[in-house]
Amino acid sequence: MLPRIPLVEEPRHFWSFSKAGRELANLHLNYETVPPSQEVTGAETGHFTVEKMRFPKKGEKDTIAPSPFRTSPPKPGNYTVNGKSAIEWIMERYQLTTHKESTITNNPNDWAKEVGNPRYILDLLLSVISVSVQTVEGLP
Repeated sequence: MLPRIPLVEEPRHFWSFSKAGRELANLHLNYETVPPSQEVTGAETGHFTVEKMRFPKKGEKDTIAPSPFRTSPPKPGNYTVNGKSAIEWIMERYQLTTHKESTITNNPNDWAKEVGNPRYILDLLLSVISVSVQTVEGLP
């Protein structure tokens, strides 16, 4: 799909759109470095192994309960990736799974150990929440 470029009457309006587009692209390309904008409980324990992140109840999407820690994300609005919110995408991809036929286990915690950052999954989730909120509400 081609980019949607608005037709404007004055060049200064075009440059405003251009600047906003660059900021949005920078935000999305560097999503892992975006500082979190929400609080986390349970992180002080130092235990960050995640088995499956989930919402406490169906339809209740204001709290995420990964294994040892909990976070209450601000409502990210309607920002979606392939039909799901970016937060739900992270929750689905970063869980412990075992393929039935091959019995191969996919453990996202292995990557966190490999890079020497036990908080990797938590930090990634918090960054994606912040990116989602900034994308919907406007850049800082």
